[in-house]
Amino acid sequence: MKVDGGLIFQSLGRVPERVRALERAGYDGAVSAEIANDPFLPLALAAEHSERIELSTAIAVAFARNPMLLAQVGHDLNAFSRGRMILGLGSQIRAHVTRRFSMPWGRPAARMREFILALRAIWAAWYEAKPLAFRGEFYAHTLMTPMFTPGELAWGAPRVFLAAVGPRMTEVAGEVADGLIAHGFTTERYFREVTLPAVARGLAASGRDRARFEITCPIFVATGEDEEAIRAACERVRAQIAFYGSTPAYRGVLEMHGWGGLQTELTRLSKLGRWGEMSGLVDDEVLHAFAVVGPVDAAIAGVRARAAAGVDRLLCTFDLGEDEVAAARLAALRA
Repeated sequence: MKVDGGLIFQSLGRVPERVRALERAGYDGAVSAEIANDPFLPLALAAEHSERIELSTAIAVAFARNPMLLAQVGHDLNAFSRGRMILGLGSQIRAHVTRRFSMPWGRPAARMREFILALRAIWAAWYEAKPLAFRGEFYAHTLMTPMFTPGELAWGAPRVFLAAVGPRMTEVAGEVADGLIAHGFTTERYFREVTLPAVARGLAASGRDRARFEITCPIFVATGEDEEAIRAACERVRAQIAFYGSTPAYRGVLEMHGWGGLQTELTRLSKLGRWGEMSGLVDDEVLHAFAVVGPVDAAIAGVRARAAAGVDRLLCTFDLGEDEVAAARLAALRA
């Protein structure tokens, strides 16, 4: 199993130090998220200040952009990093796409499938000199002159991973992407009974083998070096679960466990702006269904056990320490 670390930063100036630390410790990848910062700029710096570590977005919001823009930035980062780029895409939810990014929304699974096929068509025009003649329901790309074709083509296209929670988007990942980014808001039961079968259906539709498809997942972990730290981590994870649980698009995960009413109440509180009250609704049963809880060594064993359900690479969401300590804990995670 590969293990990735978060490329978390408050300013771009901290990226070089962070990626060098991840590489020294032996992480397989560095992941940049689109939260309060652009997801791509950190990877340009990370590529410059690293040699072997894979670089990925998890995620970049696809529907805030168009296929040509992402084909270009994906190419540039893959060429600059010498083939180490993974373009991790996600749909986000309607409110963010329409109200934060002021972009259209509708039939997200079908739109995402076409988006990735459009990426493939653009890259085929660049790397294989095929005519660009992509015409779909949502996107059309039919013009590519030599002036706008990149010159550095030796490293080819980046891999494309797709984030998904629901079965329809997960099937799309299996059909047209190179990997799935499962959501942290996923229980082991949901992963086994919904996610993996949906991936299998998508792979079957495209005639591809599971061995050539990677599933990555950030597993919620509440751990620390002492009981006080573990309790504080539990409260932070409860808040994360409550935040994601308030999203109607993720209701199916809770309903599988008979917790649909919890989703309704979390949504109600979020609409009232009562965010501070929401984590109190996440009891221990819900916490342990979503998260691994305990001291660091026990947490590593718990994460490894959950990943055995079918996770190929893990986004490590807890601090493994520095240098030799981190390297030893990484080895334990991979064992």
